This record gives sequence, C-alpha cells and structure tokens, in this order.
Amino acid sequence: MAGMNKAARAALSRRGLLAAAGALTAVAALPPGVARAQARAYPLGEFFKPTMSSGAALSPSGNRIAVAESLGTDEDPHSAVDFIDAADPEGQRRRIDLGEVEVSSIEWANDDRLLASVILKRTTATRALAGSNRRVAGVDYYMRRVVSVNVTTGDVVLLFSDQRQRMRNTFDMGRIVDMLPNDRDHVLMAAWEADAVMGLHRVNVNTGSATRIERGGSGTYHWRTVNGVPVLRHDMNSRGTIETIMVRAPGETEWKMARRTRVREAPDFLWVGAGETPGKVLVIARLDNEDVQSVREMDLMTTALGAPLNPRPGRDVAYGLPDSAGNYLGAAYYGERLEYEFVDPALAGHHRALNRFFDNSCNVHFTDVDQARNRFIAYVNGPAEPGSWFFYDKAARAIVNLGQSRDLDPARLGGSEVLHVQTRDGATLEAYLTAPPGGAAGPLVVLPHGGPEVRDTPKWDRQVQVLAAQGWWVLRPNFRGSGGYGQEFAKQGWTRWGDRMQEDVEDAVAHAIAARGLDASRVGIMGTSYGAYAALMGAVKRPDLYKAAIGVCGVYDLPDVLAWEEREDDTPGQPIYEFWTRRIGDRSVMGPALESASPRRRAAEIACPVVLVHGVDDPVLPLIQSRRMRDALRAAGKTVELIEIEEAGHADWEDVKEEALMTRYVELLRQAFA
Repeated sequence: MAGMNKAARAALSRRGLLAAAGALTAVAALPPGVARAQARAYPLGEFFKPTMSSGAALSPSGNRIAVAESLGTDEDPHSAVDFIDAADPEGQRRRIDLGEVEVSSIEWANDDRLLASVILKRTTATRALAGSNRRVAGVDYYMRRVVSVNVTTGDVVLLFSDQRQRMRNTFDMGRIVDMLPNDRDHVLMAAWEADAVMGLHRVNVNTGSATRIERGGSGTYHWRTVNGVPVLRHDMNSRGTIETIMVRAPGETEWKMARRTRVREAPDFLWVGAGETPGKVLVIARLDNEDVQSVREMDLMTTALGAPLNPRPGRDVAYGLPDSAGNYLGAAYYGERLEYEFVDPALAGHHRALNRFFDNSCNVHFTDVDQARNRFIAYVNGPAEPGSWFFYDKAARAIVNLGQSRDLDPARLGGSEVLHVQTRDGATLEAYLTAPPGGAAGPLVVLPHGGPEVRDTPKWDRQVQVLAAQGWWVLRPNFRGSGGYGQEFAKQGWTRWGDRMQEDVEDAVAHAIAARGLDASRVGIMGTSYGAYAALMGAVKRPDLYKAAIGVCGVYDLPDVLAWEEREDDTPGQPIYEFWTRRIGDRSVMGPALESASPRRRAAEIACPVVLVHGVDDPVLPLIQSRRMRDALRAAGKTVELIEIEEAGHADWEDVKEEALMTRYVELLRQAFA
C-alpha cells in the first residue's frame, strides 16, 4: 500500500491492513464540493524515483508467492526476488539476489521454478572518431533475457544458455509464448533466428537448453497455443501497423489467413485463450453489425466467430481473465472502476468484497488465480494509488499486502471523481476530475487523451498527479470519438475533428469549472498524439479560454497527415489509410473542412504560448508535423518552443527525459497562470 515502507508493510497485521485501507480510501475519495485539510504535496522529483516492487506471482498450486523487488536505480539497476509461503503470507521472506538487472515481469513455470524476465544494460566501449584522436562515449543498449530460479536451492539458469551465438547477437530473448501447465519442465518461447525469422522453441527451465519446434513466416512475431500446440500466428507488416492473423487447427499442417487487424489504431481482435469446446478458442472481437467488443469463440477450422459471451451495452471488453491452468474465468470491463463478468458467479462476490475493502476507489485486477480458485494475486491501482500487489486467500479470509510500486502517501495526492457531462447537443460523457492535495479551488489543466479511439480510465496517471501536486485541478474527458464505449459512441466523433470532439472537451471544461468553482481565467490544455491535436485546436477555437497549450507528438495538419498515411501504407488495400480516412475525413470530399480543422493553417488565431515536443524517430506521426506547426506559429509572431527528442519514437522516452519535460511543462503553465 502506498505510503508504507517495507519494514512497516512486513509487520502490518491483517487487522491493521484493513484499518490502513480505510484510511487510504477516506483521503483519496474526496466528497464532491468538500475540500479537505491541506496536505503537503510531493515535489515533482518524487514521482520519478525508481519503482520498488515490480510484480508478484502465485505458483500454480497456490502454495508459493514471489515478489520482484528493485534494489537499485534506473542508472544502476539491481533486483531480487522474495519468496513467501502462501500459508503464512506475513511470515519470513526468503530473498534470492538476481544481481545488476531490472526485472520486468515474473511467472511460475511450476511450483519449484520461477521465470523472471530481466533487462540487462550494456555499454559499448569508447571509440575514436574516424580521422581523429578524439574519443567518444560508447552507446547504451539493452538486452532482454529470461532466467529460471530454483526456489529451494537458489540456482539461477539463463534460458537459451546453450546457444551462445544467438545470445550474443539477439537483443530480445524474453518472449514466453506458453507456460505449458501440463509440462513442468518446459515452456515455449519465441526467438529470432540468424536469418531474421522468428522461431518457436521448447525450452527446458531446469537446464536452459532450447530446441526449435517451428519457424515462422517473414513477418511472424508471435504465436498462440492450446495445450502446447500452436493454433494462431501473428504476422506483422513492415511498418508495424497491421497484423495478419494466421490460423491452424489441431491436426492441420498448413496455416491459413483468418483476418487482418490493426495493431495501434483501435485494434479489433485480441487473444483470450483456450475455450472449453474442442477446436475452438476464445478471442475478443466485434462483428460489423455489433456495437461492443465481446469475448466469443472462434472456430479454428472455419475461422468463424460465435455469438458474444455476456456482452455489456456501451462497454467494450478490456481483456479476458484465465486461471493458472489457462481456463477462462471471465471478462473485464471498465464501469465506475474495473469490473468482471465471471463464468462462476461465486467469484463475483469475492471481487465485490475486495472492492469494498478498498472503499470502491481502486481497480482490483486479478493477475493470478490458482487452479483451486481459492488464492489470488490482485494488482490494485487507482487515481491516488500508484500500484500495489495483494494476496487474497478466500478460505483463510486473509488479505495481505505484498509490495508496492512507489512510496507515495495517498493523503499527499489528488483525489478524483467521475463527472457526467451533458453536452450542448444533449449527449452524456464521462470525465475524470482530479483535485490538488487539499482540494482548494484554483487553475485547471485539461488533458485530452490520445488515440483518439481509446479512453481514459479511473486508474493511476503520473502526469495527472504531477500537475495536481502544483495546486491545479486536472480534467480528462472521454469525448465522443473515444473507444471503450462501443462503436456507436466512437462513430459520433468520426469526421468531427475540430468541431464535435472539440466541443465535447469544452463542455467538460465548463462543467468542471461550474461544479467545483474553479478559476475560469486560468485554464491550460496539453496532450499527446490526438491529445496534442486537441490541445492546439483548442487554442485555435478558444483563445479566450486557454492560457497555455502543450502538444506532444501531435498531428496538426489533417490533409498533410492523410497524404502521408496514403504514401506510407504498403499493405494491400491500404487498411490504415482507409481507417484514418473514415475517422478524419476524405480529402477529395472534405478538403476545405479538413484545412479549417488543422491548427497549422490557423496558427494566427492562437493567442497563448505553445510548447511542442516530438520524438525524432516517431513512426506514428512524423516529426515534420511539429516542425511545420512551429514554423506557422513563428510566422504568425506567436510564442512557441519545439523540443525534439533524439533517438525516441512516439512519446516512448525514458523517465529521466520525461522528468525534464514535465519540469518544462510545469514552468510554462505556472507562468501562464501567474
């Protein structure tokens, strides 16, 4: 639980934990319109300290627990794994040191061996510049590997250790495809071959030795299996935007194409796992005549999709939940918080009880469920909870905190609430409003999400809490055109960039200001990707409202970006270009409207200072979009700064860079609100 150091956490009794949870939720869930006593907000740097725990896992039998702990820094990583007897979860822990690595995830291969996916940092030696005596520093690079840890002896084995050349030349050797619950000695892993083709390997977790059992195609990057047999294969195009789903039913020898689906832009096909019907698997998909994405069966022989399983009106499935043997337990949705539709109704009561334990203010994700469905690991996060792992023993009626990602006291963070916004044309939207610590009225920062066909959820968001720590309220609206609420809700934003989608943001701002008595003369707006577009378009349309605008990796000229997508889309039928034409608009039909909805072409109407940020190697939206936006603002005599991030893509830089950027954003907003 946030705010507890490790010694205090270990000593905490179940009764004490229950009391602490009540205290946490009491301060995090701020009653509407009521300001609590001023809590001392965290300085910005506290939000960027290294993580503490990075994961927890329950063995298949439910008898053992592992917790990955970070002991170092981002610059000098050092990790260990703590092992716990599930029958005595608050008892003595046994620690095995893994050395100078960063642990990204842990999974049990069997009750005796834990697999840890680790990241190793390597630095090339210094080298001399050609034709010069001057030497330059080496380049940092990272390698992902999997190690197998024997819980009893502490013996650590590197998987693929018998293939030295592959280990020297391959950066990513950490892709587990199947834990093979019925084979305690092996797992299936994907790894690149010497000819840059992905291979599927059967790896011994005791010795590390690997045997290739299958080669993929030229674009293969992943497989899905049932009982250790590959049944789905994912092949990616060269741009990394479209994947082809290949299917092979048990007993067949040839792969056949089932469908093509988008990777980044509102993906419409997701794997869940094996079903109860032979020859069929469970996937998340939506048929053309349906509104919401649902879990359903897919026939491996015909690739046909069955009827939806427990669809919820207006809510897309977030993911499917399996137990440790891969059996399907239910589907996850976001309502007021994370909710499950369980196959076994009895599990619903336990999840509701855990929600009440956290005063219905957090998302309780089941990450591990034993085969008896008696013991659970839950990852808990929320607007004022940066992430903790809990062990829940149904029979023993015990809830024990195992680890926490960050040492941040919820009393010093901003409480959050859901707003139900009525738009000017009669629609209803959800928006999340976060108060600064203490809840005093003041400035507002609007944070429209990217995508746009994704959605914000009531979970931890570091950027939100950094802004709230400055004494500002933060608003995250789920405007029409967002995903997660069904296709009809998303369609209401199609071809409405710059008008309906923008007006929804404005209506949410007006609602928040009126509901909480905020300072309407001090409002800023910032966002990433589509959110950057909304920030700059907001500054165009409402120069009276926004006092500063920040755009990260944004799109600012709609006709230009559509032309770029048309040139770049090398997939047959150009599905990505077609996708964006349907969402943004057809240039041949809507040319003038698209120009009018482009901030670059209306830069003269922007009155506030602007900061733009873009990764130089961004494959999603080209850097030229930000450069041209900067040039247009400069030509119009406006105040603008463009920060280009070297060796970075679509807002994927490291924490040290993000901390420096957040410092700059805070500086700009503070000056604008002065």
